[in-house]
Amino acid sequence: QVQLVDSGGGLVQPGGSLRLSCAASGRTVSYTMAWFRQGPGQEREFVGAIRWSDTTEYANSVKGRFTISRDDAKNTVYLQMNSLKPEDTGAYYCAADRDRFRATMRRAEEYEYWGQGTQVTVSL
Repeated sequence: QVQLVDSGGGLVQPGGSLRLSCAASGRTVSYTMAWFRQGPGQEREFVGAIRWSDTTEYANSVKGRFTISRDDAKNTVYLQMNSLKPEDTGAYYCAADRDRFRATMRRAEEYEYWGQGTQVTVSL
C-alpha cells in the first residue's frame, strides 16, 4: 500500500513560482507519478506525469512553465511551477499508477493512489 502526501501549495502573485512536493510512504521507483488539479467548479484535469524512465508529459496549458521531476532515493516527486497565472489556481493532487507500461498517463481513473491535495492560489 502506498500513501502520498502533497505539500508546497500557497498564495503567489501572477508570474511567481512554487514547488510542490509529493512524498510517498512506499517504494514507487517503478510507478508512473502524476499531478492533477481541480479549479473551483471545474473537473479534475491532468497537469503532468513522469514515468520510471523519466519520460515526461504535460498538459498544453502548462508546457514550458511547469516541470515534473522525481527523486527515487527520497520517494518524492516534485512539480516546479513558474510563470504562474490566475488560471493555475486550484487544488493540486499527486497520483501514482503501478502500471509502468500503460500507454497513456493522462487519465485520472488509471491512478490507484492519490494524495490529499495542496491548494495553489495565484492572485494579486
